[in-house]
Amino acid sequence: MPKINGNEIRPGNVLEHAGGLWVAVKVDHVKPGKGGAFAQVEMKNLRNNSKLNERFRSADKIERVRLEQRDQQFLYESDGMLVFMDTETFDQIELPADLLGERRPFLRDGMTVEIEYYETEALNVTLPQKVTCTVVETEPVVKGQTAANSFKPAVLDNGVRVMVPPFVGQDEDIVVNTESMDYAERA
Repeated sequence: MPKINGNEIRPGNVLEHAGGLWVAVKVDHVKPGKGGAFAQVEMKNLRNNSKLNERFRSADKIERVRLEQRDQQFLYESDGMLVFMDTETFDQIELPADLLGERRPFLRDGMTVEIEYYETEALNVTLPQKVTCTVVETEPVVKGQTAANSFKPAVLDNGVRVMVPPFVGQDEDIVVNTESMDYAERA
């Protein structure tokens, strides 16, 4: 594993620190008038989602970890576990459904996702950035309602509620951003 100096930490870096795997969420480089410069790093634990604020001086050495990303296909869910298959080796793995959190409804059968591994441990599941869904319930389209930034609530076929523009009607396909869980465009 490569060691990096404390002032080389960037947001998104995965670090091995205090016996855990942490991702740097926010990094502020501070140069006080007195004393040496340091990096104030806000980190999130990849295993239990706890947060930590740590100060690293430029002389501090910290272990930087590289995660391996593999494309895997979602097969099915059973007893709160999601079953994925590696598209190259056809090996199957099971991961807890709560790993996806509130984005779980966007996962569909046969969908290809990116899973990040540290050695043999799966740490994170990344869905495609945009997913097509069908609006199953919303208010009817009102002619002449073209006010800027007016949105109305809609329920999608996966049960998620999003805000959509007034021109989107029931049974229409829309594209939803899975990171922000917002309406992106018409399909």
